[in-house]
Amino acid sequence: MKNKPPIVSVVIVTLNEEKHIGNCLKSIIAQTYPQDRLEIIVVDNASTDRTVLIAKKYTRKVYNKGPQRSAQRNYGHSKATGKFFLYLDADMSLSPKVIKSCVQHMTSNPSLAGLYIPEIVAGNSYWSRVRRFERSFYDSTVIDCVRFLRTSVFQAVGGFDVTMTGPEDWDFDKKVRFLGPVRLITEPLYHNESEFNLKKYLAKKSFYAKSFSKYINKWGKEDPDVKKQFNPFYRLVGVFVENRKWLKVIASPHLYVGVLFLRILVGLSYILTKVTNRRH
Repeated sequence: MKNKPPIVSVVIVTLNEEKHIGNCLKSIIAQTYPQDRLEIIVVDNASTDRTVLIAKKYTRKVYNKGPQRSAQRNYGHSKATGKFFLYLDADMSLSPKVIKSCVQHMTSNPSLAGLYIPEIVAGNSYWSRVRRFERSFYDSTVIDCVRFLRTSVFQAVGGFDVTMTGPEDWDFDKKVRFLGPVRLITEPLYHNESEFNLKKYLAKKSFYAKSFSKYINKWGKEDPDVKKQFNPFYRLVGVFVENRKWLKVIASPHLYVGVLFLRILVGLSYILTKVTNRRH
């Protein structure tokens, strides 16, 4: 008798995501991977809308945990029984072959510690197209983070650092890369930013920036990844031109201008956050 495919635990963190959680969960049950080998775990953070009610239509494993996504993901892992672990945000959805491709990569390459999944930002507005263009340059760079890994690796690195919100992804990625090689698959996931709001976007980035000092202090200013992640030249130019990616910039200069505008605003908000923190 053939061995059954390994169980994959998919953890989704939520907070008032009634607009998105349904599409996220539908994309999981639409996977080409055997449904009886998928474990769906939703970790909510005291939503006040219909998020939990919708989630319970797709899985019995719906839990409540806070205060932020790091703790939620770690809690989801504590409830997971699968050999492999995939974590998602509620406004993400998977293309049909993502999980099958991830399992094939991991089983055929036992040394792999984790996998990056290409992320495509959805939306038709100019700023959504700018964000889609920007995100396409980050796949498998130090700006990215592995999303699919062995549950044993998640446990070995201690999960996500709950003292951070924002750079905890970079921190987690660094810890995983210490344990083995990582790879980028070709099948994408989609991130719904169709309702892009500049004010909310900058507010979110400012909130994340409050944890940057903890991340930098943890790894040191001279760490090669940290130097890239916080280097204005790399964030505005380097990541967009390395590995012949400059060809995409030349093909869509109007989108690159939008990226520069967003990155500069984010940089200014980071500086403002640092100044405010020093005053307090």
